[in-house]
Amino acid sequence: MPDAGYPFLKGHGTENDFVLLPDHDGTVHGALDPARVRALCDRRAGIGGDGVLRVVRTAAYDEAAALVPEGAAEWFMDYRNADGSASEMCGNGIRVFARHLVDEGLVDAAAPVAIGTRDGVKVLHVDADSGLVTADMGVPRVLGDTSVTVDGSSWAALHVDMGNPHAVAFVGSLDDAGTLLEPPGHDPAVYPHGVNVELVAARGERHVAMRVHERGSGETRSCGTGACAVMVAAALRDGAAGDGPPAADLAYRVDVPGGTLTVTWTAAGRVLLTGPAVIVARGTTSL
Repeated sequence: MPDAGYPFLKGHGTENDFVLLPDHDGTVHGALDPARVRALCDRRAGIGGDGVLRVVRTAAYDEAAALVPEGAAEWFMDYRNADGSASEMCGNGIRVFARHLVDEGLVDAAAPVAIGTRDGVKVLHVDADSGLVTADMGVPRVLGDTSVTVDGSSWAALHVDMGNPHAVAFVGSLDDAGTLLEPPGHDPAVYPHGVNVELVAARGERHVAMRVHERGSGETRSCGTGACAVMVAAALRDGAAGDGPPAADLAYRVDVPGGTLTVTWTAAGRVLLTGPAVIVARGTTSL
């Protein structure tokens, strides 16, 4: 770490908030110690966040170079959960990441933005007029039925993989989710590395609301991959998508505690996540 500290930014997507660490040539943070991630995300003694997004060129980071085909994406989102663990994908985080690249002139704002992740290359579009960012999250994998337990209550859930694992359970009221302070109970045989759990309530036609406990971060105000998993599960449950994918593009409104996201399941089978992404602060820290 430089003697004078190092730069950071703070951003969020529907109040799912992140500390961004510019490290373009991979010379500032090395392997990014999990203890530093935890310190940065600490809401009392640090900057505070649900996770850390290291902004690094793919070619400058060995793990990224091994995951991303040569020339497919100049930039790699090295995403870490608040507990310091690495994660495959973050739907809100990648929109904030794209917003940062555009704001800093690191990519062409008028062109699709390709970003490498541990779940492959994602392509995003930044709408200059609305400020909304749309991420192509790829093809969902619906992997069967499971169950989750919260505060002693159990619900049937659907296992949906959006690059990271999700268990989606429908409840009568979001109050049934309790505090979500502790990780919900799940089947370790199905989710050996933990799981993101979404509790979902219907709000109207093609409209649902959710709360989420994110693996490695706890309850968060929003989860982008979770919203995608919820939309897929809701469309299947409602019969709106048949057995999936839908015959024509199908969009749902997904309300989260931090705002609203729009998730579209296309006839081509891909899931598009649209929502706001903003940078709210920048500075230097020695954490």
